[in-house]
Amino acid sequence: MTRKRRPHSDLIEQEIERVLNPGAFIPDRACFSFVSDLDAVAAKIDKLVSSDPAHAIALYETFLAACYVKVEELDDSSGSFGQFVDDLYCGWIEARQADGADPDETASRLLTWMDQDDYGFCYRLEVDAVKVFNKANLAAFVKLVRARFDAAAQKTAKKDGKLRERPDYLRRRWGEVLRTLYAAQKDVAGYVSLAEETGLTAKDCHAVAKLLVSKRKPKEALSWVERGFEADKQTPHGSMASHDLAGLKRDLLTKLGRGDEALDAVWSDYREHPSAYTYDDLMKCVPKAQRKEWHEKAIEAAMGADLRSTMDLFIKTKELDRLAELLRQTKDVNLEDLSHYATEPAAKKFEKTNPDLAARLWRAQALRIVSAKKSKYYDAALSNFERAKRCFERAGLEGEWSKTVRQVRADHHRKGSFMPGFERLVEGVGPSDEPSFLERAKARWRTKERSAR
Repeated sequence: MTRKRRPHSDLIEQEIERVLNPGAFIPDRACFSFVSDLDAVAAKIDKLVSSDPAHAIALYETFLAACYVKVEELDDSSGSFGQFVDDLYCGWIEARQADGADPDETASRLLTWMDQDDYGFCYRLEVDAVKVFNKANLAAFVKLVRARFDAAAQKTAKKDGKLRERPDYLRRRWGEVLRTLYAAQKDVAGYVSLAEETGLTAKDCHAVAKLLVSKRKPKEALSWVERGFEADKQTPHGSMASHDLAGLKRDLLTKLGRGDEALDAVWSDYREHPSAYTYDDLMKCVPKAQRKEWHEKAIEAAMGADLRSTMDLFIKTKELDRLAELLRQTKDVNLEDLSHYATEPAAKKFEKTNPDLAARLWRAQALRIVSAKKSKYYDAALSNFERAKRCFERAGLEGEWSKTVRQVRADHHRKGSFMPGFERLVEGVGPSDEPSFLERAKARWRTKERSAR
């Protein structure tokens, strides 16, 4: 039987099929390399956009169709494949625009794909699409999205006796898309009208203020910032927008020649929440000649604040003496409540200068792990205990280490996966004394060589 020959296909289409490797499962660890190969082929299509846009459109559509089949054979926890598909959509838009395609048709087809997206590739696609839309295509997309937003307020559609649409969800969804599009158009009136129709939020106020800044209207922008703070007060637990509003307010006050007010505002924010981040914000507003004075005020104001934030701040500003004073006043049980992100940097700083404090911090980290029964981190706990032991000995506090040993034996003697390693540490053999993986491998290799002779 003669096998029927396939017709000659586009060379780039052949590359698309080759790099997608149909039928082969791509594990998560191989996804980065896999997507890199896809990017190389997509780059070839991108080069066609200016010289042969019609060809590029067809290739983008082929690539998209193939990706929606390949996704069934992919394990991508990082989302790199999803971002690649998002980029293909944007490339398709650019190719359509280069070919002079009808903007309404482009918008309609894009929305259809967004509706039929079963894998979430089109989620928030508009955020990237607005970066490549030209003016006409953006306007066409806005018009169709607005129609969908308005239609969502209508009576819920039914099909086959089953509920097929959720108008409240659709209204929220298309409302968010419209916000992104209006911001891209710098359409202040459209954005404000939409926000007031759906419920003005602090995030909306920040977006409007940013638009007004881009139009060089700082006074109007400042009024929207203040309106944003009022909206944020109506939110039970506040919102992430409050930080953005505060930063924008400082910038606007400075731009309007009201630097003293900006400094007052940032100082108020700092006193309410002293941290390394609010310290940076404060110093940006302080005149250079006054920074030393304001630094002292900031450190004094932080002494009674949240311990973790204060530790981060004192390490950042190299106020190690103040930090040592603070830690000496802190009970061990309170140190155990802190994440290692807070305690480990301080422990490392104090190993030479204040070994007693370093020992307490290393011990707190270790006890936090063991008490929480985080068995996969028991190796880290043993390393922390070893450093605590050495610091106690360096500080002449062997009694504190003996007390720690008794506490661990009493409270955690049933933890079979932890105690043998701890007992070896007590006997003087800690994790740092154990040969490393490579040392063990080399020793085994040498043994094999000797036995082969």
